[in-house]
Amino acid sequence: MGDVKDLSGKSALITGASRGIGKAIAAELLSRGANVLITARKPEPLEEAATELSALGHDGKVVTLAGNSGDAGSRAEAVDLAVSELGSLDILVNNTGINPVYGSLMDADLDAVRKIFDVNVVAALGYLQQAHRAWMGEHGGAVVNLASVAGIRSTGLIAAYGASKAALIRLTEELAWQLGPNIRVNAVAPAVVKTKFAAALVAAGEEAAAAPYPMKRLGSPEDVASLVGFLVSDAASWITGETVRVDGGLLSTGGL
Repeated sequence: MGDVKDLSGKSALITGASRGIGKAIAAELLSRGANVLITARKPEPLEEAATELSALGHDGKVVTLAGNSGDAGSRAEAVDLAVSELGSLDILVNNTGINPVYGSLMDADLDAVRKIFDVNVVAALGYLQQAHRAWMGEHGGAVVNLASVAGIRSTGLIAAYGASKAALIRLTEELAWQLGPNIRVNAVAPAVVKTKFAAALVAAGEEAAAAPYPMKRLGSPEDVASLVGFLVSDAASWITGETVRVDGGLLSTGGL
């Protein structure tokens, strides 16, 4: 599927794309013929990611912009740069997410909880508002929000993060209803994917962490990226407002 040029001539903005799932999504969209603008907070890892993506040998252009997704000015700058440098903004992937709070909500720092919701939910809406004004409102487009199985079922351990992802899932549904038919808005909900972000969740070892999964392995960034590539393509033209689980069957077991 990676050689299908079904996104040729389209341009995408992917947030949190210096590593992990975001970088894998950028690679997937490039393989399908798209141009990409990738954002992340730290300039050096972002440039390293761009070098790696450019070395893949695809025809698409790779543009970078360092910035904080929680900052309105950074969001506006990224959207404007995508339109000016890539010529359009047909695809938005809200991948940035943070989780500085673990454990009981009764002990949670409320400032940290506010920050989780600001970055994981409000920033996603802010990016889409900017993209709508700059391009998508007139020309249409496709949006994918990175949610989580923690937004579908309670975990106890990452409760504030899960609550923010539940809000993002509802936001996805509302936006799909409001923005159709020209803009499609979907979400994907991964379980544990082998990234630096998820390191704390597999501290006891990968084999033990994967044991509850029917597929008997944890996810890879590419597992999520291939789904995103499908959802933003014309092959998914009648899919909007959906949250698609990519969880190795975890939720089918009744547990999390």
